[in-house]
Amino acid sequence: MKTVMITGCSSGFGLETARYFLARDWRVVATMRTPRLDVLPPSDRLSVLALDVTDPESVRKAVEAAGAIDVLVNNAGIAAASPAELTPMATVREVFETNTFGTIAMTQAVAPQFRQRKAGVVVNVSSSVTRTVYPLIAAYSASKAAVNAFTESMAIELKPFGVRLRLVLPGRSLETNFGENGRSHMHGLDHEAYVGIVQKFFAMMGDTSSPLTHAQDVAEAVWRAATDPSSPMRIPAGADAEAAAAEAR
Repeated sequence: MKTVMITGCSSGFGLETARYFLARDWRVVATMRTPRLDVLPPSDRLSVLALDVTDPESVRKAVEAAGAIDVLVNNAGIAAASPAELTPMATVREVFETNTFGTIAMTQAVAPQFRQRKAGVVVNVSSSVTRTVYPLIAAYSASKAAVNAFTESMAIELKPFGVRLRLVLPGRSLETNFGENGRSHMHGLDHEAYVGIVQKFFAMMGDTSSPLTHAQDVAEAVWRAATDPSSPMRIPAGADAEAAAAEAR
């Protein structure tokens, strides 16, 4: 039986991905900052662990408790929305601590066991905003672009050891807590110079008539990345993400 460890499983993409792997008879190690046993179906193949990807000791304990794993899915992340010139550096650092440094820390923590075993997959959930440029999320976009660069470089290093790294790039989704968890990281949205941009951005974010990404799309893309050795490095997830990828080609 194969084992997947997934970060950020309390809601959204991480939660749906955990359900997806459980339904396919994998052992799932679902991690959350504050563990909840009520969000996933009871199973003797499920372990729920506390994990704060920004805390080195928490990372060490979670990876140790998980034991041998076959796949790591780095999904934990936070959002932020504000004009770039008005984004406090403390917010920029916090976004990078979770989205970028947390992903790097988790990948480094499992790399030795994968390399020594000459097998393993790391799937990093990035974002299609690294392909399509939007205003007001410069720090978030930059943190995910950094994840892309890190993943693609490390993939070259670990390929000789039989270890694969892949990126999943979701599009815009109404099934995540992006707006909710980003609320405390919103600054300067009422600045008179940016009123028009802010209005257009939030109208776009709430638009349900355009193609969207669903949590199921992300779970399917992660599954492909984890189980299909022939999958591409960057896998779009969602109708809008796939359209953006096609345009980029």
